[in-house]
Amino acid sequence: MRPELLALAASLSARDERFALVTVVRREPPSSARVGDTALVTEGGGYHGWAGGGCTRETVVREAQRAMAEGEPRFLSLSPDAAAESAPRARAGMVALPMTCDSGGTVEIYVEPVLPVPRLFLFGASPAVRCLARIAHAMGYRVDVVHPDADQGDFPDAQRVQKTFASATLPRGAHVLVATMGDDDLEVLRSVLAREPAYVGVIASRKRFETLRAELLQRGVPEAALVRVAAPAGLDLGARTPEEIALSVMAQIVRERRKPNEENEAKAAEAVDPVCGMTVAVAGARHTASVGGVVYYFCCAGCRSKFLQVKEDR
Repeated sequence: MRPELLALAASLSARDERFALVTVVRREPPSSARVGDTALVTEGGGYHGWAGGGCTRETVVREAQRAMAEGEPRFLSLSPDAAAESAPRARAGMVALPMTCDSGGTVEIYVEPVLPVPRLFLFGASPAVRCLARIAHAMGYRVDVVHPDADQGDFPDAQRVQKTFASATLPRGAHVLVATMGDDDLEVLRSVLAREPAYVGVIASRKRFETLRAELLQRGVPEAALVRVAAPAGLDLGARTPEEIALSVMAQIVRERRKPNEENEAKAAEAVDPVCGMTVAVAGARHTASVGGVVYYFCCAGCRSKFLQVKEDR
């Protein structure tokens, strides 16, 4: 891997941003790719490095974004005979896709998503919060605890224990539990919701949260943000002890984290290239044409040119 890709990967990891590493693991001539060629794809579709011809780029970016959204690696085979019965489609775990480069050839690519370590911010120092810190750490979460009375000795599994909270330290996409028992919970919730967390739970009675909700609305917090707050936090397991409450909250976080992401599904909207039949991601498509009020999407500039030439000839 080229040093600049390693530096970029390190920079993205430090910023808790998703990306995927794309590596050519096999090729058949006359493909221009070479075994070991590597590229890095960012969550927004940025493409750095080299993993075959330019005509494979749209496919690689789309499949890398899918890998990031699903959190699972993908093994791709781009081949001119991808639709044939004898194509690599029958190989378990491989996604067979058409090779649209004029040069032809076959290239097999491994896509490895690199995801940020999941973050959990705990506001409070109650026994349930201490139990949750232990459970989350055991599950691979990076745990931050915030409370004036919190001590590192009480939270040996926490990455960081803070006496005060600065909203800028909360990364977007983090998971948050507010268990301050009425101590500044209004300001904590207001600051947290502005950072668009993946999950917000509040350990409070329904009556208490309704009071908080009304006050937050008066202070300008959007209704859409408040709808996403889980209060009381945790799945309804009939939990009573601090350990059981912590378990119910962690279970709810896992459920929310694993359910389909509507935003990612919208980004994954696809169209079929009318020339080669290749699937093209609609979001961010670089090669499009509008004919008769209909928008067509293409895998490459060559397919777009062929399509428009046919339309002109008619």
